[in-house]
Amino acid sequence: MGALDGVGIGVTAQRRAEEFIAALERHGATVHHAPTIRIVPLPGDAELRAATERVLADGVDDLAVTTGAGFRGWLDAAQGWGLEGDLLDTLGRARILTRGPKAVGAVRGRGLTERWSAPGESNAELFAQLAEYELAGRRVAVQLHGGPLPEHTTPLRAAGAELIEVLPYRWQWPDDLAPAHRLIEATLDGRVRALAFTSAPACANLLSLAREGGRLDALLRALCSDVACACVGPVTAAPLAELGVPTLLPDRQRLGALVKLLVTELGTS
Repeated sequence: MGALDGVGIGVTAQRRAEEFIAALERHGATVHHAPTIRIVPLPGDAELRAATERVLADGVDDLAVTTGAGFRGWLDAAQGWGLEGDLLDTLGRARILTRGPKAVGAVRGRGLTERWSAPGESNAELFAQLAEYELAGRRVAVQLHGGPLPEHTTPLRAAGAELIEVLPYRWQWPDDLAPAHRLIEATLDGRVRALAFTSAPACANLLSLAREGGRLDALLRALCSDVACACVGPVTAAPLAELGVPTLLPDRQRLGALVKLLVTELGTS
């Protein structure tokens, strides 16, 4: 018998979904997998190459690394263009700031060293730290992941920085939305006792689907009463918090910690 026997849990992740689902199923959970985003790498993207060449042309003074996967994706794309060595040399001369341990690992894994890392693993901390520096006239590269962050990058431009946004991946809707619609239905009819989120865009997209289908109010009532929402961290939980939905957060922003949290909150043995 597993601690989560008979417990239905909805998972919206694409990245590392198999690992996450397997961990939940080892505890006996019935997992309803319904990806609500698709991460698309852009190794051949003209904008990514143009941004890379801008970095190489005149160097950068500062580099903000938001995700380990995104940073590795950028370097992998540069390797395919025969530019990885030059890019590493260029970035090695920059002041590097990272969002957290995963970004630190990616930076160090390529032989570079960060100057500062956000203790709370949030973009807000990362960009607040960057904004504390004198940025007027400095060239700043920002490695993004999935989409732009205008709420964080606009103030950098306003402070006089020459900003280069590097986007190695984009988030898109999955090709098949039927599983996500089925997850909403399973949540409303009581087959799902918890929703587990590992990214804010996936969370926001599920809410958007419910809104478009005229079921958002019903979904929010369920999430505020019978259905638990477990999020890997506060950034992921933000779309729910904005709508007044209570969330459960693990002590550490890791998949393993999220699994343990679900077992603790929902487990029966």
